[in-house]
Amino acid sequence: MTYVVTDACIMCKYTDCVEVCPVDCFYEGENFLAIKPDECIDCGVCEPECPVEAIKPDTEDPDGKWTQFNADYAEKWPNITRQKEPLPEADKYAEVKDKLDTLFSPNPGEGD
Repeated sequence: MTYVVTDACIMCKYTDCVEVCPVDCFYEGENFLAIKPDECIDCGVCEPECPVEAIKPDTEDPDGKWTQFNADYAEKWPNITRQKEPLPEADKYAEVKDKLDTLFSPNPGEGD
């Protein structure tokens, strides 16, 4: 099992999860975080830290869409190991649903 970041993270990018990850398996996009499945040790400490409940176990990703999505972008983006401020309009987008097709940016973030 691994954990995955879902579209609830898009345009929010709270990094509370990054701060508690013992293996630094988070990668930063411009407006989204990804978990590298091969590095995640399935400890689950990140899941309760996400204020928008964007992190889920892969068992809640039955078709593997988010697992593959996270794996793909974790290969392209820089590693992030420290907490940063969320995006400026994070609270505004926290309750928005189905953000992938309209708001996701494939551009990398800054990393550490």
